[in-house]
Amino acid sequence: MARTLVILNAQAGTILDLGADKVRADVDAALTLPDNEVEVLVREGPEMVEAIRTAPTQGYDRVIVGAGDGTVSTAVSVLAGSDIALGILPLGTMNMLAYDIGLPRDLPGALAALRDAVPMRIDVATVNGRAFHGVSGIGFFSQMALAREAYRQTHGRIVGWFLALGRALMRSGRVRLDIEVDGRRVSMEAYAALVTNNSFDGAGWHRLRMDAGEIEVHIAEERGALARIRLGADVLVQSWRENPGVHSFKARRVVINSVRRSRAWVATDGEVMREDLPLVYEAKPQALTLLVPPHALQRPDTEAAA
Repeated sequence: MARTLVILNAQAGTILDLGADKVRADVDAALTLPDNEVEVLVREGPEMVEAIRTAPTQGYDRVIVGAGDGTVSTAVSVLAGSDIALGILPLGTMNMLAYDIGLPRDLPGALAALRDAVPMRIDVATVNGRAFHGVSGIGFFSQMALAREAYRQTHGRIVGWFLALGRALMRSGRVRLDIEVDGRRVSMEAYAALVTNNSFDGAGWHRLRMDAGEIEVHIAEERGALARIRLGADVLVQSWRENPGVHSFKARRVVINSVRRSRAWVATDGEVMREDLPLVYEAKPQALTLLVPPHALQRPDTEAAA
C-alpha cells in the first residue's frame, strides 16, 4: 500500500479561516484511497521544516506540502534526486509552481486535482548545491523580497507590493558582476541578476515547459534611475524581455561573482538568505518527481501536432 504524508502550514490563510480540524478532515477524506494511506500534519515554522526534512526517512511514497513557494522550495531541496513524489496544495501568496502546472487555487479544486494526479519528472535548479524550483536573484530582486515581506505585514499585499517596488529600486546599488555562462565570461555594471529554472516564456510569469533542461539568467544593466523605473514598469506589463537594459542567456551552468563582495543577499523562491560568492547555478534535468493534473502533461506544441 502506498503511503502519503501531507504537511500543512498552520498559518496559511485557508487553515486560519476554516480551522485546522476542518481542513485536516477534508484533506484526509479527499486523498485517502483503498490503496493509499494518508497522514495529515498541521505544523508551522521550524516544526514544518523539520517534518519535511525527516519525511524521506519515514517510508512515504508521496509528500504533499500545503504552503507557499518558500516552503515548497524546502521540500524540493529535500526530495530532489529521490524517488519520492512531491505534491502541492497552493496555500501561499504566489504559488508559482502550482500555477505552472495548472493546479486550481481553491482547496477543493486542488484536492480533486491531486486525487487524480500523475507523476511527472521535472527539472530543478541549484544555487551553491541547494535545489530550488523557480527563481533566484540578487540585487534588486533580493531587496524586493526583503521589502515586500516587511510592507505586506502593514499595508496588505497589493499596496505593499508597490511600496516594496519603490524601496527596492532605490536601495539596489551598482555592482560589477562577472558572469560565466557555460564557460563564456561576461562582465558588466549591473544592479540585479535573476536566474530561473527553465524559461518563464508564457504570459503572466508562466513556464510553458518544466523539463527543458536549462536555466536562464537575466542581468539588469545599470543605466541610471530612469532606466530602473522603466524596468519596473516593464515588469508590471510583462514587456521586460524587450527592455534593452536586460541581457538574457540560457545555459546549463552559470557562475555569478563580484570582485568587490564576498557575500550577497540572495532571494530564492521568495526566501532571502545570505550566500557566499561566487554563486554557482546549475540545471538538474528531471531531478524531481512532481504530482501534476493529467492535463499538465499536454504541452501546447504536443497539442498542435496532434
